[in-house]
Amino acid sequence: MIIAMKAGATDDQIDHICNRIREFGYTPHVIRGAERTVIAAVGHGDKKEHIESLKSAEGVEDAFPILQPFKLVSREIKPKTAIKIGDVTLGDGGFVVMAGPCSVETREQLMTTAEAVAAAGAKLLRGGAYKPRTSPYDFQGLEENGLKLLAEARERTGLKVITEVVNTADVELVAEYADVLQVGARNMQNFALLKKLGAVRKPVMLKRGLSATIKEFLLSAEYIVSHGNPDVMLCERGIRTFETATRNTLDLAAVPLLNELSHLPVVVDPSHGTGKRSLVRPLARAAVAVGADGLMTEVHPWPEQAWSDGPQSLRPEEFAEMMNEIEPYVGLRKRE
Repeated sequence: MIIAMKAGATDDQIDHICNRIREFGYTPHVIRGAERTVIAAVGHGDKKEHIESLKSAEGVEDAFPILQPFKLVSREIKPKTAIKIGDVTLGDGGFVVMAGPCSVETREQLMTTAEAVAAAGAKLLRGGAYKPRTSPYDFQGLEENGLKLLAEARERTGLKVITEVVNTADVELVAEYADVLQVGARNMQNFALLKKLGAVRKPVMLKRGLSATIKEFLLSAEYIVSHGNPDVMLCERGIRTFETATRNTLDLAAVPLLNELSHLPVVVDPSHGTGKRSLVRPLARAAVAVGADGLMTEVHPWPEQAWSDGPQSLRPEEFAEMMNEIEPYVGLRKRE
């Protein structure tokens, strides 16, 4: 259930409501806004008598049940979450671009890419140090050496770093180097990993699973938020359908739908969503138009030599052209 406190409600009144919520068998989550405080009571039941009891308490303006099964990430809780990544903010009405190679391969490859995407206007550098691959014989990543190269690229360019964490044992190590921890599509329902990330004080990007419904996607985000980390961003990266002309089917309808259902920021990944370099730029424009908060694209200085995902990686000059192409769309949104 949601308990909306009156403007000016005291800390004692808020604490009293939290204690009452615990007595009823729920877990309180206090969300403090600029003008008023909202308390989400998460648990089973949302019994009418509990709601009526809380409505009559001092400092309470209203109380009502949360209709969605995903409680804390529901838009019923708040209109929008803005996530701070150093001096970068995602979800405040702007548009943040993340770019870089699929895999961190060499210092030359990563530094060349980082400098190029920074010059073109990207704010975050993506790159995989740990690579969960379909085949056990494919390149699996440089692991900690890759993380060190990402940190070096951050020092050189000022870009924030987003990279994937694959299992629970690596969470603390990846968090030492990364500004944002990414959960890949294959791990969207790795609930042990999601719970572990709930205890991390770093933003998390959750990618949609290969065949996940929107409900399943948001419930996975709920795992992270319910375990203590509110800074979760959702990434639509394409789902598996009957279509074989593209690597995946990029579900652009998911973006406005997620914005209707949830307050979490939404990012679109057209590189994995299509698997085709030629489709990345038009779908980047579409992502801005349908209301995404950000974009993640793969960029490689020499795609034909890439150790993974070369066919979907933009060359640096193509990435710069894409940034110029989306600028008018971003400008139109700012004037809305």
